[in-house]
Amino acid sequence: MALITIDVQNDFTLKNAPLEIKGTLEIVPKIVTLLNKFREKQKPIIHVIRLYKEDGTNAELCRKKMIEEGKKAAVPGSEGSELVKELKPNPNKLNFEKLLKGELQEISKNEHIIYKQRWGAFYNTKLEETLRNKGVTTLVFAGCNFPNCPRTSIYEASERDFKIIVIKDAISGIYDKDMAELENIGCEIISLEDFMKKV
Repeated sequence: MALITIDVQNDFTLKNAPLEIKGTLEIVPKIVTLLNKFREKQKPIIHVIRLYKEDGTNAELCRKKMIEEGKKAAVPGSEGSELVKELKPNPNKLNFEKLLKGELQEISKNEHIIYKQRWGAFYNTKLEETLRNKGVTTLVFAGCNFPNCPRTSIYEASERDFKIIVIKDAISGIYDKDMAELENIGCEIISLEDFMKKV
């Protein structure tokens, strides 16, 4: 089993951040609870992040113009692109040069960061290879803004035959209809409280 956190970065999470996703800051304590459990059990953790170069060359089409016109969000090397501090196992900064090249950054034992180029965590990344090498068969998802990156990443995981557990109160922007759709593709939808009783 591995925990996947998605886009819990300052520029998407903090109040009045450039691309603040409402409700994400409020779920940070629940994500921290998950992280602490996975660290205690020495299970793999992958933090998936998004970075936007200031010239917009690596932005998806729907955000490209906004960034080309000067919007700054999750700029490599900026404080806004960093993981929210509560999630970090130590104060070390992200190695943006390494991440942008597609390499994983180890931030503690069994805990890595990976950069995704688009909505999905598996698209053109080493995520699947990394998980297979660790013998992972089940993915637990938490993070920021279900309609975009968590949803896409969950469907990509399903296509790759991973068992999927979605912590419904540790993902921002998820609604009953979304959970019903995920159940239809075989995901287990569970609260943090109930998950903690099982692990």
